[in-house]
Amino acid sequence: MVTTRTAQPLRITLTGILALLMGALMALGGAYLAILGGSWYYLLAGLGLLAVGILILARRRLAIWLYAVLLLATLAWTIYEAGSDWWRLVARIDLWWVLGLWLLLPFVNRHIGVPARWRDGASGLLGIAVLFGALLAGYALTRDHSRIAGEFAAERMAGASPAGAADRSASEWPAYGGSARGDRYSAADLITPGNVGRLKKAWEYHTGDWPREGDPAEFTNQVTPLKVGDSLFICTPHSLAIALDADSGEELWRFDPNINRDAKYYQHMTCRGLAYHDAAAYPGAGGETAAGAPARCSRRLFLPTNDATLYALDPGDGKPCEDFGTGGMIDLKVGLGDQALGVYLPTSPPVVTEKLLIVGGSVTDNGSVDSPGGVIRAYDVRSGALVWNWDPGNPEATEPLPAGGTYVRSTPNSWTIAVADEGLGLVFIPTGNQTPDQWGARRSPQAERFTASLVALDLASGKVRWEFQAVHHDLWDRDLPSQPTLVDLDGPQGKVPAIIQATKGGDLFVLDRRTGQPMVPVHERPVPQGAVAGDFTAPTQPASDLSYAPREPLRERDMWGATPFDQLLCRIRFRKLRYEGDFTPPSEQGSLIYPGNVGTFNWPSLAVDPQRQLLFAAPNYLAFISRLVERGEVEARERREGGGELGLQPNLGAPYLVHLGPFVSPLGLPCQSPPWGYVTAVDLRSMQPVWMHKNGTSRDNAPFIPFAVGVPALGGPLVTAGGVAFLSGTLDYYLRAYDLRNGEELWKGRLPAGGQATPITYLSEKTGKQFVVVMAGGHSSFGTRIGDSLVAWTLEDETER
Repeated sequence: MVTTRTAQPLRITLTGILALLMGALMALGGAYLAILGGSWYYLLAGLGLLAVGILILARRRLAIWLYAVLLLATLAWTIYEAGSDWWRLVARIDLWWVLGLWLLLPFVNRHIGVPARWRDGASGLLGIAVLFGALLAGYALTRDHSRIAGEFAAERMAGASPAGAADRSASEWPAYGGSARGDRYSAADLITPGNVGRLKKAWEYHTGDWPREGDPAEFTNQVTPLKVGDSLFICTPHSLAIALDADSGEELWRFDPNINRDAKYYQHMTCRGLAYHDAAAYPGAGGETAAGAPARCSRRLFLPTNDATLYALDPGDGKPCEDFGTGGMIDLKVGLGDQALGVYLPTSPPVVTEKLLIVGGSVTDNGSVDSPGGVIRAYDVRSGALVWNWDPGNPEATEPLPAGGTYVRSTPNSWTIAVADEGLGLVFIPTGNQTPDQWGARRSPQAERFTASLVALDLASGKVRWEFQAVHHDLWDRDLPSQPTLVDLDGPQGKVPAIIQATKGGDLFVLDRRTGQPMVPVHERPVPQGAVAGDFTAPTQPASDLSYAPREPLRERDMWGATPFDQLLCRIRFRKLRYEGDFTPPSEQGSLIYPGNVGTFNWPSLAVDPQRQLLFAAPNYLAFISRLVERGEVEARERREGGGELGLQPNLGAPYLVHLGPFVSPLGLPCQSPPWGYVTAVDLRSMQPVWMHKNGTSRDNAPFIPFAVGVPALGGPLVTAGGVAFLSGTLDYYLRAYDLRNGEELWKGRLPAGGQATPITYLSEKTGKQFVVVMAGGHSSFGTRIGDSLVAWTLEDETER
């Protein structure tokens, strides 16, 4: 039977119209991309698709021939640009392949052309193209170009004995980083690669602390619990302190400081943890009653609050220690000048030594050129009296600030977690920069000296003993975000005291902690120049030989999307931005910053196994856009004074505001190709990565397509003497366990909300069981679900199986 043109089915008409629309959009976008100096593929492909649409509507068999050639050309171009990388490949061919398969279907194919036909040369060529596309995608699925597939020797893994960690108790987690060394290592060894699959949920506790009216946009649950005796201690975003039974999760007490929420604004509601001090841990300190029980407040919990106060609490009942400060509290706003409330935020726990409590705090990013200073203060751990202060704007005057005095304003601050070495008499402070972050024309010489630096202060006096600068004249928000890690490295002459500082740029600076001298070579490398008028850029920036910085700058071909269309829009956006590689200065044009503000590493820091001499970490790779906006160009109604770290930032007093945001497509997906998140391990004897695997799935971002894409993580790592590592911070809601030997994922436990926190582990002093505990409370700026759950797992008994 001969089919006539008048019998054209509706599906053929719609197919032709769809091809025309797709072709028009791709041709228009492709023409713009070509004008910008980008790939001509999209223009040519769009024109080809327009021709296909016209031919389909005209019922010309040439449409099938032309589309087959177009699909084959697209596959060839895809191989040229993406090779066999599945994620890069699929974004280029997915819609093309689906349309090709549709045109092959008999009830479509035979109606394109008169007389009707199906099994002809055109169908054969298109079938070859569709089959080749499927085979290419299938082959790419078997490849992982980002993977480093190494492993540690079995003897290395077996040779680690928890007995070698003489300063560790497997039943305790008494500090934010697990110990005073900040290494997130536990001597607990009951959970091993062989049995970790038997972990089951033991209990789940709900804090009841949820976002409230008037809270800032950034609400986070980043707390790392402390474990002391039979109790766990946590804090919540609104600065509540809570004690729980470590075996059952039963609440023992809670303390609510009723923070002052009348500030003009808060940048975030966050509490990363408490600090713990035990007088009995120091020889001759006493601290017990005649009956042998701890005297009241001989042990203390220190709670930093969002309204810039610091409480000392008795761990037994959660009540303030009246002999500390004023009724158990000191006001950290003293000496900071006007408008400190809501701008100065001690979001991280202080450092505790035998006699001192050392406190830093966050200062709102990009709020004003006139902000509270980033002073570091040391208080007497018993009385709360100020012992010394290190003011980055006046570093030599460390004697306590006199009554009524004010610290130098707008100096680099330290918002993350510091670490101390009491044996060396040093405390190590990672610093940020003088706000605003992206405009530095008015920074003082002292601010330039201490910006983005690791500063070693004398514990007794607060004087600077040494400093190491990781970023010169920081214009990229490259503050040092991670708690430094102390580790004694194996050397030819024995152990060498080292400190490892992770950075947002991806460098791991390994320094002799006695002197600040690099133990892994550091080089000054040239970087792009050309800041806005009045500002400047440093000619070089430090780079470590041990680094997870991106291997190559981003290219147009690295742009990504769910379809060729949003990938095309990302390519256009890429071409319109200023980008000359890492350290491209912020600009009015808009600059691509990669790694972006989240950084390769952030506050989650690193985990180090001191016995096996290995490091476990979770690097991220996300680009951001930084665009300077002249103040006169912004309507007053568009300005704001603070709150949140994305969008238009006020920079009060500066000639430029700055607009910050992730480099994403209109669909909200990152514009650069995945993976965006990994887990990795470094051999600290050779200072080389041993293995590196993409980590996490798209489950909670694309719930019907849970691909193992490798997603960013914002949560801390944990390593154990049992040879198992844990991490919970990914965009999907899981706590995962890995084999430290080779990085293989061994187990994952579902979380009720985002796990943007650091897990801990401990042995129960009552039952001997090993627990793993993490806060699942989410992070609003990271885009994960907010919750209030503290979740614990332990090994399933053999008798229960």
